[in-house]
Amino acid sequence: MLRERVLARREALGARWREQASARITARLLDVPIVRGASIIAGTSAFGTEFDTAAFNRAVLASGRTLLLPLIHRQPRHLSFHVVADPDIDLRSGPWGIREPDPDRCAEVPIDRVDCLVIPGLAFDLKGHRLGYGGGFYDRVLVQVPPATVVAPIFSMQLLPALPVEDHDRPVRLLVTESATFRLR
Repeated sequence: MLRERVLARREALGARWREQASARITARLLDVPIVRGASIIAGTSAFGTEFDTAAFNRAVLASGRTLLLPLIHRQPRHLSFHVVADPDIDLRSGPWGIREPDPDRCAEVPIDRVDCLVIPGLAFDLKGHRLGYGGGFYDRVLVQVPPATVVAPIFSMQLLPALPVEDHDRPVRLLVTESATFRLR
C-alpha cells in the first residue's frame, strides 16, 4: 500500500535530519509570497514524523498575524479552524495525539476567511495531487478555499512522480521542501 510505504520511508528519516529539514522548510515557507502577504494563516499542528510546524506557527504569531489551527471533528468528519494566540496554553491533545485548539478558549473562524492554508499530506506529486491519511478531512477543506491560497510544506522524499487521483481530489499549487519551492499550474 502506497500510504504505508511513504510513511515508513518518512519514519526512517533520522530525528536530527527531520529537525534540520524542518528548519529549512520553515525559512522557505515564510518567504513565499502567499505566506508573506497573508494576514490570516490556517496552519497545522505536526503529527508524528511530519514537517515540524512549531517554529512556523510561532513565527506567524510573532509577526502579529492571525494563526488558525484545525480542530478535528470525528462525527461528522470535518475540520473547523480556530484562532490560536499562544500554543502553550491554547492547545490540547486531540484525536491521534494531534495538538489542536481548545474550542472553549479559541474562537472559530470560517475557512473561507483565510489568506493562506498550510496543508499536510503523506505525499504529493508535481501536478499538485495529494495523498492524505485517508480520512478525507482536508479534501473537504480544499473545496472551500481558492487553490492559489494553498501551500504544502513537505520533505523532498514525500514528492513522488505520480499519485492516483480521484474525482474529488483538488491539487495544490505550491509545494515547499527543504531544498526547493515548486509553483504548479
